[in-house]
Amino acid sequence: MNINSVESTVELKQESHAHLIFGTAVDEKSSGEQLLLSMYDSVQTSIFVVDVLENGDFCYVALNPTHERWIGIRSQDLRGKKPEDILTPVDAAKVRQRYANCVRLGKTISYEQCLQFQGVPTWWSTTLTPLRDANSRICRIIGTSSNITPAKQVAQARGIQAEREHLLAAIVQRIHESLDLDVILHQTAQDVRECLNCDRILIYQMQTGPNGVVIAEATANPDISLLGKHFQDPCLSIKHKEHHGRCCTEIIEDIYASGINTCQRDFLDSLQVRAHLVVPILSRQNLWGLLIAQYCHEPHQWQQIEIDLLQQLATQLGIATQQGELQQQIKHLKNELALQKQAHQNQFQQTKRFQALVLSITAQIRDRQDEMQIFAHLTQELAKLLQLESCYIELYNSDCTVASVVCEYAPNQPTYQGISRKPQDLSEIYQPLLQKQHFHSVEIVPGWHPKLLVITQLACPIFDQQGTLGNLWLIKPTQQLFSELEIGLVQTLAHECAIAIRQTRLNTSKQARIHKLENKERLTQEFLKNLSHELQTPITNISLAAQTLESILLPNGTLDIEIVPQLLQILHNECSRESRLINDVLTLIHLETKPEPPTLITIDLQTWLTPIVESFLDLTSCQGQQLKLDIANVIPPLETDITELERIVTELLSYVCKYTPPGESITVSAQTTPAEIQLSISNSGLEIPIHDQVRIFEPFYHLCKNDPWKYSGTGLEMALVKKMVRHLGGSILVESIASQTRFIITFPQSAKS
Repeated sequence: MNINSVESTVELKQESHAHLIFGTAVDEKSSGEQLLLSMYDSVQTSIFVVDVLENGDFCYVALNPTHERWIGIRSQDLRGKKPEDILTPVDAAKVRQRYANCVRLGKTISYEQCLQFQGVPTWWSTTLTPLRDANSRICRIIGTSSNITPAKQVAQARGIQAEREHLLAAIVQRIHESLDLDVILHQTAQDVRECLNCDRILIYQMQTGPNGVVIAEATANPDISLLGKHFQDPCLSIKHKEHHGRCCTEIIEDIYASGINTCQRDFLDSLQVRAHLVVPILSRQNLWGLLIAQYCHEPHQWQQIEIDLLQQLATQLGIATQQGELQQQIKHLKNELALQKQAHQNQFQQTKRFQALVLSITAQIRDRQDEMQIFAHLTQELAKLLQLESCYIELYNSDCTVASVVCEYAPNQPTYQGISRKPQDLSEIYQPLLQKQHFHSVEIVPGWHPKLLVITQLACPIFDQQGTLGNLWLIKPTQQLFSELEIGLVQTLAHECAIAIRQTRLNTSKQARIHKLENKERLTQEFLKNLSHELQTPITNISLAAQTLESILLPNGTLDIEIVPQLLQILHNECSRESRLINDVLTLIHLETKPEPPTLITIDLQTWLTPIVESFLDLTSCQGQQLKLDIANVIPPLETDITELERIVTELLSYVCKYTPPGESITVSAQTTPAEIQLSISNSGLEIPIHDQVRIFEPFYHLCKNDPWKYSGTGLEMALVKKMVRHLGGSILVESIASQTRFIITFPQSAKS
């Protein structure tokens, strides 16, 4: 659409709407202008018109219906208004600058920007085109815009995801490498603010009652710093109970539109907060403080990835506070033992050995050793230290219904290694353990013994903020109970086990992601290698045919008129194949990236499927195959993209026809269940091995190396079939057994059905 056409469209649009826009009736215009008006009304691109006034100011003239829907403002309500009348001062200044640039340059300009309409931030890709009057003065600007908010949100989410992984890894490493909680908290706050690009990050520590203090902060503006401030929020006592009891997260996108209490809104406003996200920091299941992200000048729509990031960081900070508390406990214990050195020398020595064991386990965790190595070292050293008969670790399954012993150390012979228990069968033992309480008892060993055997058992739960993981068991062959000091130190070791388990699982998850990326890169390289080969084959054939044709057409060549049509046919066939291959590659890439939603219409499979199948009758007859069509008597209409569905059915039928031996049958059927519509294409006389079934939808994969049909297509047909089925919201699988092969396509029934 050229500039004059756009101007005519705008004028015609203005003439035909309640005398607000330019001149005569629509039916007096040419058919070309009526077409442009129709495009103006129906095009999915937003169009707006801006007048350039004599004094250099700007005012709006009209919007097309698409733009009205996007911004929620009617064209007649906008006419004559200036940017400041519909936009925030900041956005109005940005828009004015764009209009001024277009007028100053005197040419079309394009740009991307974020604007707020009715409080909702929206990203636009905009093109401005200047229009001139008879005196060559720019009197009007035609703007076209596309809403690119989803793409921007996806890009932002990806950026946050990458930053989140890097940030979490850095914080975990910092926690394990540093014992200075203050340094950890301040650096974490700074990293989180840079990641989220928000105005302020606070780490708030609870104190007595509802009061607390900001102990760490990162802010974009030092003038609004809250570091060291003690809050006396009138609503905080209620929120404190909620956080403590349910560990809830508070999300406020705009304090003026979130329906919060007046007292809380006034409190947040006094702190210059417009939007904030609050996540509790728990230490040993107690509310230690809050991790708070804030926007001070504008509302913010919190994304789930941002919420997840803060929750994960709060978990890591909880570990850091526990680590700090553990260090404080050890320091306090050392001071206390120093004062009682003379009276409790033996106990002091034992405590030192415990401390050494804790530090060695901490060092192993810091060095990222495998959890089983840590368990083996811990159980052995603990058994030696306390002269135990057995020391073992058991871990729960995902729902804590089974506890299995994964590591045991016994000076004589292991007793518990590999056994599993059901906690529900031993509720008197496991009920307190699952409630994160230790179990301590003296028991008589069952069975007959010449001498009564008594053992003392101690089990400490292994848990963290994410749940209970297992138990650390200690058994000694006496009836002397474990001291409170010993119980406390074993609980400390159990906590170290929890850290080791979580770290190992985190590393395993990270390795799995790395393996997945490596596998994806391998498949990409293999695809490019095969694509290069497939592209080269037609080019080679074309080159050979062209050289042969050239040689017989040269003055000194021998002209064989019969071979010319054959060579031309080769050129035609190979060019056609090259074109199909390129088109299939482009289609596959389109479906791999961000394809547009399919164009859905409702079809009756009874009438739609029959002519497609019948078009293969001649081919199957020539190949000595029997083609059957079996459609259920009652089948609901299917809402789909008929172009893609037709290609899916055609490609599958072509594929099955290629590999069905003469004398065998091919059956196309359509069935229905209460929730799904199922299309299947099956044949007899062909059985695909298991190793081929899992790869049959890979690009350029052939059933065998000497596949006679290898060059009858592009090699991308089955890969495209799978992508198109997914694009239509369905699924496809292949079954092959007992010389029978069946491709099954399943689509969910629409709500209308």
